[in-house]
Amino acid sequence: MDERQKNLLKEIVEVYIKTVKPVGSKALCDKFKCSSATIRNEMAYLEELGYLEKNHISSGRVPSEKGYKYYVEHLMEAEKLNGKDMLKLQTIFANNELQLSDAITQCMEIISEMTSYTSVVLGSNSKDNMLLQINIIPLSVNQVVAVVCTDKGHVENKTFTLKDGTDLKELEKVSDLVNKRLVGTPISEVSERLELEIKPIIKKQIKQYEAIYNIFYDAFNDFVTNNNNVYMSGRTKIFDQPEYNNVDEMKRLANKLEDMALIKKIEHNVDDDDAEVKIYIGEETEFDPNVTIIRKKYNIDGEEKTIAIIGPKRMDYQRIVGLLNYIDDEIDNRKGE
Repeated sequence: MDERQKNLLKEIVEVYIKTVKPVGSKALCDKFKCSSATIRNEMAYLEELGYLEKNHISSGRVPSEKGYKYYVEHLMEAEKLNGKDMLKLQTIFANNELQLSDAITQCMEIISEMTSYTSVVLGSNSKDNMLLQINIIPLSVNQVVAVVCTDKGHVENKTFTLKDGTDLKELEKVSDLVNKRLVGTPISEVSERLELEIKPIIKKQIKQYEAIYNIFYDAFNDFVTNNNNVYMSGRTKIFDQPEYNNVDEMKRLANKLEDMALIKKIEHNVDDDDAEVKIYIGEETEFDPNVTIIRKKYNIDGEEKTIAIIGPKRMDYQRIVGLLNYIDDEIDNRKGE
């Protein structure tokens, strides 16, 4: 492509992203100071190369998947945040009472609201977390909360209603036993060790050992279940996009957004440089042929996480890359404080 053809493709992609309408030659004449016939010839050439498509004979052109990829790789420039967007995100990062991981999650919720795309935060699986401590805290005569903490700073609370006659001191005794013998165990292995090592001991020492054992088993099991560390915001926001006016298409994508195993694959793409914002379009997402996923990995205290935006192929690439770059800068600022 020559420079005019590149600029023409860039303009068509950006106009289509904003208007969701096929772009005709007449709309481009003034900008490129060319006749309608010249623009049509250039568009026909870009279509021949596979960068543009048209829905029917009389329509204007729309970008193809190949056209979006060329635009992203060669023509797009990340958009600087406007004052309104920056203020929303700055307010969250400026709140030092928020842990950095919570600030990131809140920012992704805001981005989902601003863009009507689905946002995802993916963290390390619970198998990467070692047990640091479990505490039993009384809430009332017959209620306690079990607090499980890991070496990665993850905390999970679960409230239990005690059976009549349960001795709180026996609960505390088992808690001390677990902390002495199982600290440093991967969370995903704690339940097994609880069964093999702790249960035989408390069976000899604790009257209501089954009920007390189940409290600890359920607390650790819930931690593993809840800490797949997949946080999604705006799961239905994406359906505000016109691409999903079709009910069948909406249902198909909705089912995929409910599939946590599929969502978690977003962080498994193999890249030479995970420090950069990565853009996957259509088939290369390995998620859905009709979406784009824009992803960025980051590291907090040795734990790798991934933030991602899921939207239609007609995504506002410039804005999303600008937003993720801004979050990346703020993460670096917070880590440097």
